[in-house]
Amino acid sequence: MTWSTVETTQTSPAPRFDHTAALHADRYLLILGGCSHSIFFNDLHVLDLETMEWSQPQLQGDLVSPRAGHAGVTIGDNWYIVGGGDNKSGVPETLMLNMSKLVVSALATVKGRDPLASEGLSVSSASLDGENFLVAFGGYNGKYNNEVYVMRPKPRDVLHPKILQSPAAEAAAASVRAAYALTKPEKLDLSEREDTSFKEVHVDSTQQNLLAEISALGEQKKVLESSLADVRAENVDLRNKIEDVNTTHADLSKELQSVQGQLISERSRCAKLEAQIAELKKMLESMQSIEEEVQALRKEKSEFERNMERVSSVQKQGSGGAWKWITG
Repeated sequence: MTWSTVETTQTSPAPRFDHTAALHADRYLLILGGCSHSIFFNDLHVLDLETMEWSQPQLQGDLVSPRAGHAGVTIGDNWYIVGGGDNKSGVPETLMLNMSKLVVSALATVKGRDPLASEGLSVSSASLDGENFLVAFGGYNGKYNNEVYVMRPKPRDVLHPKILQSPAAEAAAASVRAAYALTKPEKLDLSEREDTSFKEVHVDSTQQNLLAEISALGEQKKVLESSLADVRAENVDLRNKIEDVNTTHADLSKELQSVQGQLISERSRCAKLEAQIAELKKMLESMQSIEEEVQALRKEKSEFERNMERVSSVQKQGSGGAWKWITG
């Protein structure tokens, strides 16, 4: 398998990266969003793989905000777009693009710092009991995320899709759906049915399911309360550690001030020593001239002593000759 460059006609998309792509009807390649180094896009480009011709159709419905790093997955004619951002904030809307009608619908909206409003997340589809689900994971929105989110695009008993973050939320949504089913008039109006035993079984089964779901919610509540207690205990430990760090910081600050005071006194002492050394250097320079004078005086003394010795010897010789003349 090798990559090759294909020739296309019409206006191709501007250079970009971090876009998402999908294939529709085994013929059309759709590209949505992405960014260059300075521009974030919200446009849709379509490449006809049979004619190799680009087009840029206009989208209808809800507005698509500029985004990059988003994820997409197709289920039938629908293309689900999750997450993305523009380096300033994440995109909170989860969109559904009907690829046949080119109509955009916003299915859900989350908070700006939610992991679902992240760049670089992944999304895939799964089928369970005939229902399709979206499964999203990861992403980066200032921190790396590892949460798993599940979304039912077309739920059976509710009009609007809901995002399910955990088994507890799943159970809660199920119980709400069951309660909603019990309160719907068409569910409670059984006058048109002839089999009364079927009516009773139907109601009892629904109530039993509701009780089971409530019991499951109770178990989930206990688990969450236990987790909350653990988190609170961890928070207490963290507060204690923070207090210890603050105490250590205060002690270190005092020690630093003490060391700084010692450093100032040492600098003053060094300055005094430098002044004394300068004076000693001057004294040494003057002592060198004194030493030269002493050497000169020593030379003069030696010369004087030699002269005195010569004079003394001459006097001795003169006195000895006169004595000999007298005694002679």
